[in-house]
Amino acid sequence: MSPIFSPQLFSANVPLALWLPLAALAAVALDRAFGEPARWHPLVGFGRLAQAAERLFNRGSAGVVRRAGGVLAWCLIVLPFVALAVWATPDNRIGWAVHALLLYFALGGRALAEHAQRVAADLAAGDLAAAREHVGWMVSRDTRELDASGVAKACVESTLENGNDAVFGALFWFALLGGPGAVLFRLANTLDAMWGYRTERLRHFGWAAARLDDALNYVPARLTALSYALFGRTRRALACWRAQAPAWDSPNAGPVMAAGAGSLGVALGGAAIYHGRVEERPPLGEGRPAAAPDIARVLRLVRRSLALWLTLLLCLGVARA
Repeated sequence: MSPIFSPQLFSANVPLALWLPLAALAAVALDRAFGEPARWHPLVGFGRLAQAAERLFNRGSAGVVRRAGGVLAWCLIVLPFVALAVWATPDNRIGWAVHALLLYFALGGRALAEHAQRVAADLAAGDLAAAREHVGWMVSRDTRELDASGVAKACVESTLENGNDAVFGALFWFALLGGPGAVLFRLANTLDAMWGYRTERLRHFGWAAARLDDALNYVPARLTALSYALFGRTRRALACWRAQAPAWDSPNAGPVMAAGAGSLGVALGGAAIYHGRVEERPPLGEGRPAAAPDIARVLRLVRRSLALWLTLLLCLGVARA
């Protein structure tokens, strides 16, 4: 039984209902203080395992065979780690620390902020070459020909979308299922980022990873979009979400980025180069094109949204207690 539902875990002093927000606060504090581990990060090892699994199971010429290989590979490298996370969270006081630690490993808030701030510093220094290189670490598009506005736009878009993927999605599933839920979400999201491309090699093999990530992200993405809307130009954000999100291929990135762009009052979207091909993406938001100062604004939007989520978790815990 998970410690979330176990009355024995807090038989000493802390009410059971306060366990969840306290664990979330501890994990966020760890992420803020230390960021992602520089060495031996679990997700790095998982990424290597995912690469090996793709080479092993992405075989055959028929699309249905490759899809079956993708489903099998996803199950074989995700479900055992989720089961291990369940086993590692016993109904005792150690369980509290383990759940918090699992959420910490699933979060990437500080790393996201550091990447975005590096791009902002490059643009402020007028070093466009460095800005192109560093924003290329955040996005999958070709950044070699971007101008300063294009770099800022790519950075803002990535920060909005990854705010959901690296922070809020993990928090949502942690609130439902504790540490194992956060692990499930982050591993599924990692596989979508690795396998979910519509290239010739991955179109069929990555189908399951993309669809499963869409399902796990459906509710958190919309809560993230609502959070972004609340801390800016709310009416415009909601209008952009309603009008622009359906035009995006991704059912979850669309609401998050449309609401975020509308909240900030900037224009995102438009043409971008992916895997050597120019894609004309639908517009996001309204107003002037994104610029370097907007990177600090989008980071502030993510921080305020995170504070809201943690406050709501704490209030719910206190109310239940």
